[in-house]
Amino acid sequence: MEQFAAYGPAIVALALWGLLILVLTIYSTFGRTAEARCDCGKPKRDYADPVYRRERAYMNAVETSGPFIATTLAAMLAGGAVFWVNLLAAVFVISRIAMAAIHIGTENQPMRSISFMVGFLVIIALGLIAVFAAL
Repeated sequence: MEQFAAYGPAIVALALWGLLILVLTIYSTFGRTAEARCDCGKPKRDYADPVYRRERAYMNAVETSGPFIATTLAAMLAGGAVFWVNLLAAVFVISRIAMAAIHIGTENQPMRSISFMVGFLVIIALGLIAVFAAL
């Protein structure tokens, strides 16, 4: 579809986001032992436990998927500024990869919060681009 060709980087970001979710889905299940799980099957809350942090990284990614996909697609469909839509979609994916790596590899709450906030602000910006482009 020719009208979306200019949004190639944003489309790539959406595809990479889907692949990242799949990787986190698989990775979040490794290392679970019966002793380290709650009755519901999820890891017990313990940020010192990498298994718990992997689960949280996965769930954080799932929780932001809907808003990211919706605002990116809305911005593209509304004809939002190509440069900004492409840039912001890429920044979102990079910030979420950073957040997952920080979440899984460390207990560094401030860095995790910063990378979360970058992704959060990107979603807001994409939503605003979509709204203003549609009006």
